[in-house]
Amino acid sequence: MRGFVVRLLIAALGLWIADQLLPGITITGTGALIVSALVLGVVNAIIRPILVVLTLPLTLLTLGLFLLVVNGLSLEVVAWLVPGFHIAGLWPATLGAVIVSVMSWVASAFVGGSGRSERMKRVEVTGRRIDG
Repeated sequence: MRGFVVRLLIAALGLWIADQLLPGITITGTGALIVSALVLGVVNAIIRPILVVLTLPLTLLTLGLFLLVVNGLSLEVVAWLVPGFHIAGLWPATLGAVIVSVMSWVASAFVGGSGRSERMKRVEVTGRRIDG
């Protein structure tokens, strides 16, 4: 449960940063922000995989770049479902999805699946030799 709450807060932070940086994204209040983060998780779990499969030929043709548009469409669906969350078009949605994705990726480096903060440790192995 703790991991879910931490991931929800990370997504909310990404949405808030997108709201602050992009003029085409507007979130009116903390409640809309939290609900948007929750709905974004549901949309990414249910609707996004369907969109990825349906757009697979176009994604292969663009060498994966069309996935940015799919992420933007997912964010547009969230804006359509959540009152108080508005997106002005596909470009702000796509850029907002990139911001949320980067924020989640960076935060995932420090937060494990249980929601606890993790840090990388350097492991040294002695007595082993690699011959080339």
